[in-house]
Amino acid sequence: MNEMGCAMTSWVPEACTLPTVEQPLRIAEFDALFADALIGLSRQEPGRVRLVLHQTVEERARELAQRETGCCSFFSFTFHGDEQDRLLMDISAPAEYAAVVEALAVRAEATRTAS
Repeated sequence: MNEMGCAMTSWVPEACTLPTVEQPLRIAEFDALFADALIGLSRQEPGRVRLVLHQTVEERARELAQRETGCCSFFSFTFHGDEQDRLLMDISAPAEYAAVVEALAVRAEATRTAS
């Protein structure tokens, strides 16, 4: 994984404050979330993606999102449920970081496919 904002090691945006040594751990946490709970994904617009997750991971997803915004303040995460009792996790960033959000979506899809 090399394009997920703070959770990346090779091209982390300057706005990220997560220490380099911690980045592989964050990558692993996102990978585990995607592998364990990702049901689907849709790109809403450039710089915005919606992950559809099992409702059972809400606390874990919220905690991970909170830590990610702590180091990468350009990210915005919102959560809500849907009529099928799934967790919808919307991830967005300003236009200059749209590629970071797209890279996260690609990583999520790849991790889901591999599991």
